[in-house]
Amino acid sequence: MKKRLVTLTALAVAAMMAFTGCGGGNSSSDQAAEGGAEGSSAGAVQLTLGTGGTTGTYYAVGGTMSTVLNNAMENVSLKVVSTGASKANILDIDEKISDIAIVQNDVMYYAFNGTDLFEADGSFDTFSAVAGIYDETCQIIAGPGITSIADLKGETVNVGDAGSGVEFNATQILAAYGIDINKDINKVNGSFGDAADSIKDGKIDAAFITAGAPTTAVVDLAISKDINLLTIDDEHAEALMKEYPFYTKTIIPGGTYSCVADDVQTLSVRATIIAGNDLTEDTVYELTKALFENKDALANSNAKFAELDANAAVQGISVPFHPGAEKYFKEIGAIS
Repeated sequence: MKKRLVTLTALAVAAMMAFTGCGGGNSSSDQAAEGGAEGSSAGAVQLTLGTGGTTGTYYAVGGTMSTVLNNAMENVSLKVVSTGASKANILDIDEKISDIAIVQNDVMYYAFNGTDLFEADGSFDTFSAVAGIYDETCQIIAGPGITSIADLKGETVNVGDAGSGVEFNATQILAAYGIDINKDINKVNGSFGDAADSIKDGKIDAAFITAGAPTTAVVDLAISKDINLLTIDDEHAEALMKEYPFYTKTIIPGGTYSCVADDVQTLSVRATIIAGNDLTEDTVYELTKALFENKDALANSNAKFAELDANAAVQGISVPFHPGAEKYFKEIGAIS
């Protein structure tokens, strides 16, 4: 297990979690003692589900999973916790603070291989994939004078927060078009909201945003200013998918944003559920099966689950599946 520096506050939280039984301890005696959440069996194995910030999509998705699946599973229950999202969730599972988590599939690829976001941390092999649940789309937003990714050379472009997954997406996509992110554009780092405001005010020319479409910041921008969504054509999409197996092709339908009438092809990464490798096959099998057998109830509570599909769930997954998830997907023919 890799260790990271933690603050006194984090240590106190970890100690409290261990004392109350809300952490990632996975021995059968610990799990039996914890009991189940509301709607689940008293002896259910309680899994801590790492998500993201309390105002973010991951936290809302996790809450829906807990509400719906705790009433559907007999032997497993979910306890949702707010976290620092993808990278923090990888580290939390490694340290057994969480048992399962939601991450971007590109971030889990970096973690498994010890590259990019995890170059300084090294590789992690303490987690495995459960299922991709919905697309987080690489949206390249530009002012009306820019109509292709090649046009970004020499322009001022927001590429997401420094060191973020968005910045790595931008680096990879620009490089496919022969553009060096550090030499060939005027790189600006900032949030989605910052990017939208800066395009509106004419301070920047374009921005990379990796998020589910429609994205609120872009919806608001498109109401007040004409924008273009830039296409990733087949040739470049295929090259990127070959080099980075976490990417999948995506179409942003025309009308998603008010001033973009036509469909636009781009790439997506997927919000993906991962699990600690120490979880039993039976536990993860029950969770995976319940996830797909309760799709309608999940989608009724959170629109993100409308994208849930067993065949799509195994696409763009470039790390091993947990044996429990693999068993389910083989049963239904999603993998061979």
